[in-house]
Amino acid sequence: MLNSFTWRIRILLCSALLAGCSATPDLPAFTASGYLADRGAVRIWRKNSDHDIIHLRTVYTPFSTSTRETTDYIWQKERLLSVERRVTGEQPDDVTLRFDHQDNLNFMQRQLAGRREAVSADTVALYRFDAQRMLTQSNALLSGRVLLQQGHWQGGSRVRNCAGQPLEVAFDSTTLAQLARQQAETPQPLMVSWLEAPAGIQLLRMTAEDECSWQPTESELSS
Repeated sequence: MLNSFTWRIRILLCSALLAGCSATPDLPAFTASGYLADRGAVRIWRKNSDHDIIHLRTVYTPFSTSTRETTDYIWQKERLLSVERRVTGEQPDDVTLRFDHQDNLNFMQRQLAGRREAVSADTVALYRFDAQRMLTQSNALLSGRVLLQQGHWQGGSRVRNCAGQPLEVAFDSTTLAQLARQQAETPQPLMVSWLEAPAGIQLLRMTAEDECSWQPTESELSS
């Protein structure tokens, strides 16, 4: 069953899809948020730059496979400029779409293993829809102050984040038991991602993979 924190996140996202709220202006220009989807975890890094440019990087990691799906969306003044999606794993799949300032598609490419393909008009429409959905969800999460943290678990409430800073995190007893069981099954330090919000703390993902190695920096999303 979903806990109360997860229910509140889902209500927040549904409300945003209906209301179209904007991001909270007093947050830093570089933020991270996320949510639990039905089949995996979604993490969203966001950089708000000058000239009304928004760069979103979303990372979707399914619960059941080692696939990682990374998508970069770039917006300017609410106009979508580009989408770049990279899927790693057994079936890699890269898609790049670019749009001009009249909202017309001016570049598209899909790179599969060993070959390139065109992208159909229906697929382009789906990418546009998904881009708008992710921007709306990012706005909702930041408006609700749902912020992502991640790092290496040190035991108990101690985590060293990806910048090397020690943190004390108020994980509940159920989460601590989950972390301890998972750590007992692997010799590698356990990587943990969680959400912090006024409603509390929600464990998002735990893995033996060092996900700090690919966590984006502010400068990376500013380029």
